[in-house]
Amino acid sequence: MIDHTDTAFDLDGLRFRMLSSTASRVDPDSPTEFTYHQHGSLVWGEYIGDTVTEGRFVGALRAQDLDISFAHALRTDGSVVHGRATSLVERRRDGLLYLVESFDVDGVAHESVCVQS
Repeated sequence: MIDHTDTAFDLDGLRFRMLSSTASRVDPDSPTEFTYHQHGSLVWGEYIGDTVTEGRFVGALRAQDLDISFAHALRTDGSVVHGRATSLVERRRDGLLYLVESFDVDGVAHESVCVQS
């Protein structure tokens, strides 16, 4: 059964673009772009751009905390990167949603910021 009561935001159909990441330089002309789908607290989607040829994620949104598992293929060599991430969903003064994401790559903590597009 899907919980419909514990989500502060509805991400269904929204698109986000990456603004910054400590894991890699973000190409401002071709940033990674994410498409979100949501049903209750279940969230999933896909992403592409910048260093990624294709990526998928799935997870759960509880209040403003989004926990996901992800996998994507790197543009450089096609290798697959996978892991887990936690995002804080925020509505800022400009009225847009931002995702402030914490994740690990090879045991090193990183942070990225995405904005609703």
